[in-house]
Amino acid sequence: MAAPTNTSYISSQLRHLIYYNLDNDLIGNALFLSGRLHAVEPRSPDAIHLLALSHLRLGRLKAAYDYTRDKAVRGIHLGCAYVFAQACLGLERYGDGIAALERSRGLWGARNHWNKHSETQRKHIPDAAVVNCLLGKLWRAHGDVKKAVEYYVACLKLNPFMWDAFLELCDTGAVLKTENIFKMTPEMQAYLGSTENSKNGYEGLLPEEHLPSEVNNIMTPSNDLFNPSSRPNIEVRPDVGGSFSFSRLTGGVPSSNTHSLEAETPTSNLINQDDDVMMGDAAPAPSQRYGDSEPPQAPIRKTRTLQTFVSEHGLEAPKMRPISTRGRLKASSESNDAEPARTQPLAHNHKRTISGHVAQPSTSANNDPTAAPQRRSVRLFNQIRPSASKTSIPTISRDPEPKERREIKKVRATGTKGRSAASTVGRVVSGNRNPREGAERDIKEARPPSVVPPAMVLPTVQKSQPHIPEVSLEKEALHWLLDLFVKLGSGYFFLGRYQCQQAINAYMSIPASQRETPWVLAQLGKAHYERSAYTEAGEVFTRVRKIEPSRMEDMEIYSTVLWHLKNDMELAYLSHELIDADRLSPQAWCTIGNSFSLQREHDQAVKCFKRATQLDPKFAYAFTLQGHEHIANEEYDKALFAYRCAISADNRHYNGWYGLGRCYERLGKYDIAEKHYKSASQINPTNAVLVVCIGVVFEKMNKARQALVNYSHACELDPLSALARFKKARVLMALRHSTEALIELKVLKDIAPDEANVHFMLGRLYKLMNEKALAIRHFTVAINLDPKAAQYIKEAMESMDDEDDGYDDGTGS
Repeated sequence: MAAPTNTSYISSQLRHLIYYNLDNDLIGNALFLSGRLHAVEPRSPDAIHLLALSHLRLGRLKAAYDYTRDKAVRGIHLGCAYVFAQACLGLERYGDGIAALERSRGLWGARNHWNKHSETQRKHIPDAAVVNCLLGKLWRAHGDVKKAVEYYVACLKLNPFMWDAFLELCDTGAVLKTENIFKMTPEMQAYLGSTENSKNGYEGLLPEEHLPSEVNNIMTPSNDLFNPSSRPNIEVRPDVGGSFSFSRLTGGVPSSNTHSLEAETPTSNLINQDDDVMMGDAAPAPSQRYGDSEPPQAPIRKTRTLQTFVSEHGLEAPKMRPISTRGRLKASSESNDAEPARTQPLAHNHKRTISGHVAQPSTSANNDPTAAPQRRSVRLFNQIRPSASKTSIPTISRDPEPKERREIKKVRATGTKGRSAASTVGRVVSGNRNPREGAERDIKEARPPSVVPPAMVLPTVQKSQPHIPEVSLEKEALHWLLDLFVKLGSGYFFLGRYQCQQAINAYMSIPASQRETPWVLAQLGKAHYERSAYTEAGEVFTRVRKIEPSRMEDMEIYSTVLWHLKNDMELAYLSHELIDADRLSPQAWCTIGNSFSLQREHDQAVKCFKRATQLDPKFAYAFTLQGHEHIANEEYDKALFAYRCAISADNRHYNGWYGLGRCYERLGKYDIAEKHYKSASQINPTNAVLVVCIGVVFEKMNKARQALVNYSHACELDPLSALARFKKARVLMALRHSTEALIELKVLKDIAPDEANVHFMLGRLYKLMNEKALAIRHFTVAINLDPKAAQYIKEAMESMDDEDDGYDDGTGS
């Protein structure tokens, strides 16, 4: 079978089939059809883009990389550059992806597709917000957090609903204000404002002063939405952000600075092609793009002039040369001053009566050179007109001047309310009568061929009705969504900075319907876990499991909560459920490892944690759990390696820094342990346990006063922390601050009344204060609570008369 000479129709049909399969998640079919399209157009960058996109969605990163490399490196096709950068992110070739997106900046810097995706409309080429988000991910993976923050900021300024960029920005540790992120952007305000204008009879073009300039989208120290005063050293990039095709958002004519027209997804099969994809490259001439294919047809103009409108209804357009030209130009004008400008000269100079004679002109009409003599069609109309019903002939006013003024007021009033102004002006130009009289007469009498039919009147009446409630509802919906994102973002930001109570308050302020969702409940559970409220965290995660039994995310935290609660049965049941749901999930293997750890089978637990890290090499928490098991086996070298891998996967994973400090503390390297504990505390400054660990290191370095400062700070962070108060009381006893130590121990006794060490410390303190009766009493309680430590307690009771100048409890605790 010979191939047709013109392949444009074949290519168009193949594109429709490819997008059909991509939208229905039939990626294998899309890949096969993309291969056919690439065979038809081997040099087409659009065909390469679709072929590489299919490979990318199938997880074939190297194939997507190879196909798009040439077009992406040259920066001539945005779709190829974006697929290439995504493949580079997965292949860890971050520099190549960054370079490709930067070279193609001219193709995406001015794109904005916010509010351009719907059930019947798609944009297959990314816009500036999406590309900035990808650049932020590439820079962060490349190790340059500062650059990543810049691009995340630029992304959120363009589209605050880019939740992925916000999460990444919070994970970098940047200081920000969520209320300054999730707010109405200039594009949203312009869209809503233009919608109101279009409902009032305008075409939706924005005034020039309402268009945000390119300077507004540059992240400068004075224009930083997140932290205006604390980031003075950010490199200013004048090419970050940029202006956008705002008129495309509002339905107007595209601005001249855009690189290509952005069309909706085509609905026909052969003629129209996807302009969004076709314009994804540098857009050479159609004849140069494809060898022997015909150039695509020009898009149909949406602006309908008066002449086209009349001719479609079988009417004869007016032949007054000066008037018709000016009328068509003014009918397409969209400025606020267009309404009086288009109606005034017509009403004063060219308004005709039903008989075809020109009404008496005003003073200014005599000087108008555009006045035309009576047309032949009007004279013929006058000969036919007497056969009509007499009731349809209006009485001609003897004083035409007031009537003309009334007609001008009617035309202006109609023009300010809706789109009916254009059709009203058309009637005046074509010699028709007053709109209200004409509408009444159209119902009563049969129309001659030159009169506007009723079909033109009814749509005009409908368009003239303003739809302000729709605009207000849309604005209300946007404000509601932004407010929801502020609360969700505040909770995530507070949790990222380990301000757990503020995070819980933010999440609890969310409406109940949104709060009872798996993601929000999981965040609440993590907040309770970080503040060591394991019972509350377990209850929240139980609700998560009921709502979404197949959820894998955050289940490693739930397994750790069960480990702390010593609930081995529930932990074993959870591990079986997760491994049955997805055997390749690292969270499932972490859960199994925690189950083995709770049963003190540390070697089996290490194997499970290693399996989790094999499935996801960036899973920092699995490396940390693996290190904990190595410490339990006293394998400190292996533990150090595991903790270093955790920090390499996530530099802000404070558990990895804590594990390193713990290893060096066990090895007796207290100065190195102190540095690692402080690094962990800087990431999580609200964790009292980390501050206690720093105090313990100082105490072992015989720096009792520095240890006391850290213990006091830990008690301020967590007043109910028994460990912090116990350590503080010991240091106070060593420093001979008996009164202060007694106060701390009394509080500690109320917090942990069944703790043997607390009563033992009280006995020793009363011994130092020479209150032997109270000392013997608390020593006796300690023996009853912990019979295993009876030997140490009896030795302290027997040495009641000896002077005790130390503070060691003898238990090593």
